[in-house]
Amino acid sequence: MMKNYSNSPRRKSQTPNHTRDRNNKKGNLLSVVLLRFSVRGYGFCMTALLLFCLGSLFYQLNGGPPEILLDIRQYLGQSTFADDHGPQPPRVLPFPSQVVYNRVGKCGSRTVVLLLRILAERQRFTLVSSDIHNKTRLTKHEQVDLMRNISSIPQPFLFTRHVHFLNFTRFRIEQPVYINIIRDPINRFLSNYFFRRFGDWRGEQNHLIRTPGMKDEERYLDINVCILENYPECSNPRLFYIIPYFCGQHPQCREPGKWALERAKQNVLETYLLVGVLEELEDVLLLLERLLPHFFNDVLSIYKSPEYKRMGNMTGTVRKHTPTLEALQVLYQRMKYEYDFYAFIREQFHLLKRKIGLRSISRPPHRPKFLLNSPPKTQEPLEEEEEEEEEEEEEEEDTHSWLVQP
Repeated sequence: MMKNYSNSPRRKSQTPNHTRDRNNKKGNLLSVVLLRFSVRGYGFCMTALLLFCLGSLFYQLNGGPPEILLDIRQYLGQSTFADDHGPQPPRVLPFPSQVVYNRVGKCGSRTVVLLLRILAERQRFTLVSSDIHNKTRLTKHEQVDLMRNISSIPQPFLFTRHVHFLNFTRFRIEQPVYINIIRDPINRFLSNYFFRRFGDWRGEQNHLIRTPGMKDEERYLDINVCILENYPECSNPRLFYIIPYFCGQHPQCREPGKWALERAKQNVLETYLLVGVLEELEDVLLLLERLLPHFFNDVLSIYKSPEYKRMGNMTGTVRKHTPTLEALQVLYQRMKYEYDFYAFIREQFHLLKRKIGLRSISRPPHRPKFLLNSPPKTQEPLEEEEEEEEEEEEEEEDTHSWLVQP
């Protein structure tokens, strides 16, 4: 028999008011619990959102995920961000804020550095002009240290040094914008040959400080004898000079050949914003002003000013003269890869001028007038076991003024 609980004495003793009070208490308790959970959940959500925003900001400012996350990812598995998502999109900046000018010796770089010192004060950017002139090739450890030091310079900055091309992306460091200037290879060689011996208009005695160990028979060695008798200074690999600046730090970049030439061309197309030719310096400066206005605004006016002309006229090499036609033909033959690269740079430079809208006379691939006839065959230059690192010190920088910043 089922009991009728609705008619039990206990049920009958509870009035409707008691039932309503008990329901109200349950409702209030439930409201307090829900309110407590909702405030806690809201705080948790806001904290998570704040951490996400800070993490996202940190990710973007550093150009990618924190290094510790990459290390953890490598520990858990060998896949990378690029494997899963493709290459990271390049950072979009209002203007290039990191510029490297790995200046080639005796290609007008001292002229440009003088201009940069003036521009750094006017345009309020950090200029770091290294006073290291005789170490263009670096070990892997030295490369990483230099690239990290460059990346730590306050932005916007322009770093300049005589150094062969550095591949920042190889070490997962953000790649800066590269610029450079080259000149006719034979003219560059002759300028260096006489500069090492006799200096420039700042004072002929400077060459004694620059090359104190050079004996008189070497200092006054006739340039034609040096070329025609295959002295090491006038033979390969010493003549293979410009291409390694663009090829990079690989040992094969210092070997005269097609591999280094093609790699240098590839780096120019992929990494360099501009490579100009010294023979058209005013156009180079004008393009730099167009492409990098934050650094080079009004540079052409400064270059043409009388004050700058007085400083710039002191950088010319003294006692320089032209070798004989026979010696020039020998040089040209030995420097065939250098001239191939020089013609490529001139072509790219004129193409950029047309794109920018500068009027430029179209010129055929460069070939000196004295070599219109086929050059005579000459004996192969003497080979050396090891090329001596002997970089001309084109910039006699003041060691106490290598850092200019606002």
